[in-house]
Parts: sequence; structure tokens; C-alpha cells
Amino acid sequence: MKHLKSGFDLEAFFERVGAGPSRVLMLDYDGTLAPFREERDAALPYPGVRERLSVLIAAGHTRVVLISGRRADEVVRLAGLSPSPEVWGSHGWERLGPDGSYSLAELPPGAVQGLAEAVAAIAQTYRARVEKKPASVAFHLRGLNASQAAAASAHVKAAWQAVAGARGMEVHPFDGGWELRVPGHNKGTAVRRLLDEGGANANSAYLGDDLTDEDAFEAIADRGLGVLVRPEFRETAAALWLIPPEELLAFLDRWMTACRSLP
Repeated sequence: MKHLKSGFDLEAFFERVGAGPSRVLMLDYDGTLAPFREERDAALPYPGVRERLSVLIAAGHTRVVLISGRRADEVVRLAGLSPSPEVWGSHGWERLGPDGSYSLAELPPGAVQGLAEAVAAIAQTYRARVEKKPASVAFHLRGLNASQAAAASAHVKAAWQAVAGARGMEVHPFDGGWELRVPGHNKGTAVRRLLDEGGANANSAYLGDDLTDEDAFEAIADRGLGVLVRPEFRETAAALWLIPPEELLAFLDRWMTACRSLP
């Protein structure tokens, strides 16, 4: 575990986790809890992750929330946690409760049509690589060689920037592709909402790996701990860097140990 923020004290953080009145542990899925896979349905959690998170959820002393760019129902299916966690999908547009309650934030006028136009703009060539979500469309590059990926990126980025300009949307890169998104919600807005719900005294952390997690790291910077989880370091607003899976599992173990004396 490598400290990235000057003066950050991990021991003191875990002492607060164990002593505080409430806890919120927020986690990205792909690249954080599960390794990337070319076949997206094969992205299952690292060995040991399910067991640890299931124990945390069942204990009831930590609010465990998965926050993902995937659809919320996909995250539940792939994570395979029991009891089921709270999930915010589609970069915070969807909210799926542990009890199965579901809500989708209201999309602005023209959003549905814009997403359909984005799919149509590249479907003839790249349909199999397109992922449709409630508030975005993603294009996946994994499995392409360098020259193929460069050509595909240029084609998709140009097509989607035209749609974004006409429909008031945004084109974002992520680790392994491009995404056209409806603005208004992201992982950072989800984190702020959860922190507000948890109260000023909640001890919280957010674990993520991708560029899309930077919004969350910035949101939690002054109210909890942002943790970058990835094999290779990159510039980040997070305060701690973990190399998965061993350091990820160690972090979860320390969280559980800190909470061991709680009723």
C-alpha cells in the first residue's frame, strides 16, 4: 500500500473506521474488484473478494455500495454477493437497493434519441463492441491490436463528437474504450449523495481504478479516503494506491479487523 498524499496516516484512518458512528465503503467494479476481460461477462471478482464483501454486508456495520459504469443489474449478477449490496449503475444514473428497489434519474429531453443516434453512427462497423446503457453508450477496444484500436478510436470519437455537439452530450475515454454520456450524473455525484446520506461523522472510502473514478476521488477528498486500485500507477487524486489483488484483499481485511469489536 503506497501513500500518495503527504501526511496521510493509514493507521489513524482505520482507527477512525473502528471508532466512528457509521461507515460507508464505496467500490467500483471492473478493474477494482474484478480484473478486466475481453468478454465482459467473464469479469468475475478476484478470488476472496466475494467472501470478504459478503461478510461486511451481512455484519451490518458498514454500508457497502458498488458504483459502476455498468448497468446496475449486471453488477449484481457478476459480483454475486450475498446479501446483495446497494448498487449505483450507469455512472450514478441508476440506483438499485439491497431490497430490489430501483430508480433511474430523469433523462433530459433528446437524450434517448441522441443515444440511439450514437449507436446508429457506428453500428454498421462495430455493433458487437457497442454497449447500450440507460444514460450512455460505450465502445470497447479490448481484443484489437494497436493499429486496429487507433483506427476504431478515431472513427468512433469523430462520430460521437458530432452527436455530442448536436445533443449536448459528452465523449469520455475510459480504460479500454470510449463512452458517449448524458451529462448530469457521474461517480462523483453518486459519492457526494452517499456521503450526505451518511452524515458528517461517517467514515468513508472509495476504491476505483479508472479515469471515470477520478470524479469520485475528488468528491471524497476532504470527507474520506480515495484509493486507486490498479497494477500500474497513474496520476490521480486518490490518497492511497493498492496493487490488486493482494493489497486489495489486505485493505478489506484491515477494514473488517477495524470493525471487529462493533456490535
